[in-house]
Amino acid sequence: MALAEPSRPTPEALLGEISKEGRGKLKVFLGAAPGVGKTFAMLEEADNRKRAGIDVVVGLVETHGRAETAKLLKPLEQIARRKVEYRGQMLEELDIDAVLARKPQLAIIDELAHTNVPGSRHLKRWQDVVEILDAGIDVTTTLNVQHIESLNDVVARITGVRVQETVPDEILRRADDIEIIDLPPEELITRLKAGKVYVPGNIGRALENFFTKGNLTALRELALRTAASRVDAEMLAYMQANAVRGPWPTQERLLVCINEAGIAKTLVRAGKRMAERANIPWLVATVVTPRHEAMGDAAQRGIAEAMQLAESLGAETVTLHAESNAAEEILDLARHRNVSRIVIGRPRPRRPWHFLREPVADKLLDAATDFELTVVAGTGNREEPHPGLHVDLSINWWGVLVGAVGAAVATFVAWAALEIYPVPLASLAVIYLVGVLFVGARYGLRPALATSLVSFLSYNFFFSEPLYSFTIRQVEDVVAIFLFLIGALFTGTLAGRLRAQVQFMRASQRRTETLYDFARRIAEKTEPDDVLYAGAYHIAATLDCRSLILMPDDAGQLEQVQGYPSIEENLDARALGAARWAFERNEPAGAGTQTLPTSDWLFVPLATGKPLGVIGVQFRDPRKSLDPETKRLLLAVEDQVAVAVERTRMAGDLENLRVQAEGEKLRSALLNSLSHDLRTPLVSVIGAISSLGEPGLQSEDRRALLETALDEARRLDRYVQNLLNMTRLEYGALTPKTAAIELREVVGAARHDLERVLVRHRVRIDLDRALPRVEADPVLLTQAIANVLENAAKYSPAGSEIVISGQATAQGVALSIADEGPGIAQAEREKVFELFYRVTEGDRRPSGTGLGLAIVRGFVEAMRGTVGVKDNPAGHGAMIVITLPLANPRALPQETE
Repeated sequence: MALAEPSRPTPEALLGEISKEGRGKLKVFLGAAPGVGKTFAMLEEADNRKRAGIDVVVGLVETHGRAETAKLLKPLEQIARRKVEYRGQMLEELDIDAVLARKPQLAIIDELAHTNVPGSRHLKRWQDVVEILDAGIDVTTTLNVQHIESLNDVVARITGVRVQETVPDEILRRADDIEIIDLPPEELITRLKAGKVYVPGNIGRALENFFTKGNLTALRELALRTAASRVDAEMLAYMQANAVRGPWPTQERLLVCINEAGIAKTLVRAGKRMAERANIPWLVATVVTPRHEAMGDAAQRGIAEAMQLAESLGAETVTLHAESNAAEEILDLARHRNVSRIVIGRPRPRRPWHFLREPVADKLLDAATDFELTVVAGTGNREEPHPGLHVDLSINWWGVLVGAVGAAVATFVAWAALEIYPVPLASLAVIYLVGVLFVGARYGLRPALATSLVSFLSYNFFFSEPLYSFTIRQVEDVVAIFLFLIGALFTGTLAGRLRAQVQFMRASQRRTETLYDFARRIAEKTEPDDVLYAGAYHIAATLDCRSLILMPDDAGQLEQVQGYPSIEENLDARALGAARWAFERNEPAGAGTQTLPTSDWLFVPLATGKPLGVIGVQFRDPRKSLDPETKRLLLAVEDQVAVAVERTRMAGDLENLRVQAEGEKLRSALLNSLSHDLRTPLVSVIGAISSLGEPGLQSEDRRALLETALDEARRLDRYVQNLLNMTRLEYGALTPKTAAIELREVVGAARHDLERVLVRHRVRIDLDRALPRVEADPVLLTQAIANVLENAAKYSPAGSEIVISGQATAQGVALSIADEGPGIAQAEREKVFELFYRVTEGDRRPSGTGLGLAIVRGFVEAMRGTVGVKDNPAGHGAMIVITLPLANPRALPQETE
């Protein structure tokens, strides 16, 4: 964990301040129960702010028949409520759009936890308030403590009543100001009996069930604690934003520091007892330094188990990293989190080997002058070995061998240098120190120390008088040799620590690069299987483990869906039991947990809310299953995978909903078409045929009725044919039978089919006989042109001219059909080719199915052509342009400059 420097504001605090820009401020009047006077206090403040020149508007306030509240409400401007009919009753709700349109400086909105009437824009009133805040309008509202989501279960245990209307805690955290409205239980009960809270018929039941003195006292404490927690959070945010060096003596916090495995669990348990007695938050921290390499496996496992114990007891665990000064890192954390009390273990007696570990407790006792320090003595076995002796004695013998060879090479180089030029003997030590430095940087601390010892002996044997002997006669030689030894030891130690730090930085860099790569990969995945594989691979690569993802099948049984390096693992009964437990209970289980710890696998639930499955990991190093930092990283990755899986599922659900919505839209439009547009010609046909049977009809009337019936029957046939063709287009069953055709012939056939439709218009055909042939299906093209002509006749006034022209272009031949109708707006020129588009325009336009132009585009594109809309170049109106490919591209006339 990296902490911000004390002299600078934290990035989180600065980002929090930036996020508030442009957003309205939220103030909440918080009460322990109904009737304490929240609304009254809110209106009093609103009146005062109005007098101060603030533009105040009441969005919605419930008086509940209280005369005092109504009196305060009367002088304030009120937004008219939105009336909603629900189950035969006319209800009133907050009109968000009216508030946004009015845009006051401050909006007064009562009862934040209220549930809106079904069909409203938002389900809850707090969502209305969030929208208003996002618009830059300040909001003042009221809330009872029993409506806070995190306290729902607590209130239910206290009162025996579970409140259904709740507000997320995040809304309370977003509040810029919380004002507690407090009233002693006795006064509140008196108000209730006086009829100032509920109507008289409900008073007796309320006194028996909810408004008891014990309930009200407990709720009052919850409200006060909630307000205190909020104030404490504001104070921390202020300290971090303004780089205030803590601690401030406000709410107490406890920090437990563990760095010795022998008493780590004792410290954690002692810290839990202290925090529980004082009812204060607590943290448990450990510091990792390069010297922790010297700790044995048992000591490292002990610290990991202590951190795990702290998490299970409800503490917040923090793993810090420091180069050398662990005590200063702990104090930085304490000041950053405004800790008031630090708990440490009793310092061990000084031992000869004390330099092998950091005396953190001693340094804290000297430096923590701003904190209350509690020293806890260990309660373990008196004969327990000192933590400083838990040293891993394993040595990299290859490094020792390289060091010995290096010492021999240094001896040869020193001998050669001495033969070539008589340098001072003390200068030869530098040659040996270079070898020690190389071994330490390459192989670590222990080989460097071994090299220092070999170099010391070699220097003494070959270069100090008497030569070839370990005997030292002169005092100055003794001092020089031991100074060389001390220098070599320090050089080896520094080189080893440098190597450990480089390794740590490389590991951190690899982890960061892997996290970045994972975020990039998972963001571009659209299929659940791809997301799961990326997650399994990333977990295995980052945590150096085997990974496995299990998800429930149709029968609800967990099955292996992804994994790395193998997608199929032979899980034993213990592992399967841990996986089922993690999935069913939504809690980690298996190795390193308190549930089924004998399993070789650790399983964590893959969940955003409801579990989607489980992620299993099997560490190559079993100690990692106990490392809280590794667990936090695993849970962070699990969250990303769960969100990505949920995202892909939601995308699939949204696509299905879109398809269903489109299908519903088509179905509704089709029913509308069948019930209106298709029924009209059918009624005309039936009426005309029915009239033919009436006696006394003249031959002219009979002929007119027959022509009407025939025209309407043809119109009905075109509608049905459009529906059938649209179905063929939708299912891809349309296969054009193209051939080289003359456009004049196809246009003539289409005009003949619509002779009676076009009788009220002047049709002019301007097609050059030299126009090249096009590659098209004559039947489909005839129907497409007929649909365009019918559309032009429908929307053009009687007596207007419809012009059909053609022109050879670089893409083929462009057939244009221009009318003198109202034209088509630029924004609608693509929409007119959408299925059933005209149905959404209402009944103001002429009747039709809205299929004609959609079928035109489908037919033309099936013949490898294009269709579009332009303005009529001759004046007002629209021009539909159909471009078709040439039957013989070489027939296209040459372009001229």
